[in-house]
Amino acid sequence: MTNQSIFIGEFLGTALLLLLGNGVVAGVVLARSKSNGAGWVVITFGWGFAVLAAAYATAPLSGAHLNPAVTLGLAIHSGDWATVPLYLIAQFLGAFVGAVLCYLAYLGQFRANEGEVLGIFSTGPEIRNTAQNLLTEIIATFVLVFVILATGQTKGLSTSGTGALIVALLVVGIGMSLGGPTGYAINPARDLGPRIAHAVLPIPGKGGSDWGYAWIPVVGPLIGGAFAGLVDIAVF
Repeated sequence: MTNQSIFIGEFLGTALLLLLGNGVVAGVVLARSKSNGAGWVVITFGWGFAVLAAAYATAPLSGAHLNPAVTLGLAIHSGDWATVPLYLIAQFLGAFVGAVLCYLAYLGQFRANEGEVLGIFSTGPEIRNTAQNLLTEIIATFVLVFVILATGQTKGLSTSGTGALIVALLVVGIGMSLGGPTGYAINPARDLGPRIAHAVLPIPGKGGSDWGYAWIPVVGPLIGGAFAGLVDIAVF
């Protein structure tokens, strides 16, 4: 893979991920949306399908990391750090653009909505407890990255395309099982990029961007991804 293909793949893939992922939340949350009130199960499956679409679309270009925690875990596993900064820059930029595109797709609904909308863009805890919130993100991201690394040891999954399907279903499962406490960021770019978009977009009555919490869905997933890489080395 060239640097150009890595950047294009990660930028487009993460933008697509956030367009569809934030989009399903917007559809469920915003007033005057046909899917308003559809619920948590729809959100978890929507995010899973977002991962599936983004991974299949961009895997030939960049390997479809789409997540700094995954990139970190893979770098620890392989020992190859040369392209890590390029992956991260593309992922954060793509996440921001994807969130902006979601806003444009739901522009009328955002203008008609009353109340804060940060939850459409980024995650937040149901019970604000720094230690628990951080630990939840570490555990959930460890599960994500460890399974990605472990299934990568199985020959044939990547060439058959089954690996992307497994990861997509895994994201659905994590959302259902571990998403309740914090909204399962499990991806620093997925949370920080859209949080910045929320801060700068002209959304009426949007509320604050909760910068006091913003470090948790960045640091927690990075710790979880790094730990998964280390455990994978020890086990396999």
